[in-house]
Amino acid sequence: MDPFVVIMVGLVGGLLVALILLGLFYPGSGADQVNWRPTRSVEVEVQNEIDDFDQMLEAANAKRRARGAQELTHEHMNARVAEDRRLADAQREAYLGEVEIDQMLAVKNERRARKGLAPITADEYRAQLEAERNAT
Repeated sequence: MDPFVVIMVGLVGGLLVALILLGLFYPGSGADQVNWRPTRSVEVEVQNEIDDFDQMLEAANAKRRARGAQELTHEHMNARVAEDRRLADAQREAYLGEVEIDQMLAVKNERRARKGLAPITADEYRAQLEAERNAT
């Protein structure tokens, strides 16, 4: 091997090792070195979110008052959000259940094809699953 190549690879490798060791053992962080601080604290961010919610609720209530509808409260909004989340979770679970059945059906039909059997449809597979569920 050429001595120049060995020397260059050794220098580059040594430089990389030195930089890694410097990063590992130097006190503080990169943010400390450049004197970086977050522009807002977590408390300010939370307060801003609360203020935004209050402003949106007040704007919605102003429109509701103009129509003669009942005003919304924090509790009512929290209940609506909880219901929306429950519905979204139920839809997600139903979708994931369908995806899981489709995947299991694909595997089952692949095994059936290897055995020389005809594939089954999704409805037939769901009926089999329901029969197994009722049997237990």
